[in-house]
Amino acid sequence: MRQLVSSPTLTDKVSKMICQDILTGELQPGQKLVVADLKEKYNVGASPIREALALLSWSKYVILEPQKGCWVAPVCKKELNDLYESLRVISSVLLKKAILAGDENWELEVLTSYHKLSRLHFNETFCWKEWEDKHHQFHASLLEGADSKNMFEFFTDLINQIKRYRFYAMQTLNSTQDDLFNIQEHEMIMKLVLAKNSEEASELLDKHLLNTMQRIENILEIA
Repeated sequence: MRQLVSSPTLTDKVSKMICQDILTGELQPGQKLVVADLKEKYNVGASPIREALALLSWSKYVILEPQKGCWVAPVCKKELNDLYESLRVISSVLLKKAILAGDENWELEVLTSYHKLSRLHFNETFCWKEWEDKHHQFHASLLEGADSKNMFEFFTDLINQIKRYRFYAMQTLNSTQDDLFNIQEHEMIMKLVLAKNSEEASELLDKHLLNTMQRIENILEIA
């Protein structure tokens, strides 16, 4: 008898729902993920749940251990430091290459992505997911001009893992959200990049990433 397999579209949909619940804290770091519970929560069968959990284990959002079970990946200082150390190295290399090789279209994308980010304000209408999307796009736009496919894919993988920590920090900060990401830092990075000031731009980007890591680290220590 041929085994029934859920459609890739359904698996992807379930994966995104679980991912979003991990980011928003609906599913907490370290929480055990039971297929029966998730079936009821998302109103789907066991196959797409299992396939979605396997996908999320590849992106390191969940820990999957055969015969033992599955858990939301925990957050810890050691992993945070390792992720940011790698991100700082790859970002510096890519930014310098982008400033050297980037054309007018790249410069326009950097300016546009910064403008979209700067229009968001930390007030009663603030949407963290919207900020995260635009924040990601700004950092990606800085480095895309390097035209280094493999390094940029590594950067994207790191950013996606770090996203869990940024969401976790924002949930913990609540009313002091503006303390975590300073728009003035992004503006200065953008101006230095467009001025082709490679050394100062890379130094400020590195400082920005280090400061962000330290802020999240402080939150992990008090949470």
